[in-house]
Amino acid sequence: MDIHRSGSRTSREGPAEWFTGVVRLDPLVDAAAPARVAAASVTFAPGARTAWHTHPLGQTLIVTAGCGWAQRWGGPIEEILPGDVVWFPPGEKHWHGATPTTSMTHLAIQEKLDGQAVDWLEHVSDGQYRREQA
Repeated sequence: MDIHRSGSRTSREGPAEWFTGVVRLDPLVDAAAPARVAAASVTFAPGARTAWHTHPLGQTLIVTAGCGWAQRWGGPIEEILPGDVVWFPPGEKHWHGATPTTSMTHLAIQEKLDGQAVDWLEHVSDGQYRREQA
């Protein structure tokens, strides 16, 4: 058994290659093989968001605070609120983040396939982000 005490893992800034705006990543789980699960608490400042991306084995988000948006490729922007659970199937191109005026925090849970949990793609443009919410 391993116990990681609250505050024992260092928060880090979300890399500009993966995010637009101010994003804080707090690692939670990075299980060693043969386990594949990885999880983090991700906090987005207003206007911050991920780049478009996919997950080889899918991703679950659990919104814990604030108000955010999520969108799959070709679909409408959807509002996500505390308590909402969002599932992105394997390979589904998507993004998620805060609204322009409100921060948002979620738990991001995904599994690694051959050591990789995410495939990062192009940034969400300001035009894509500012589209009217569905």
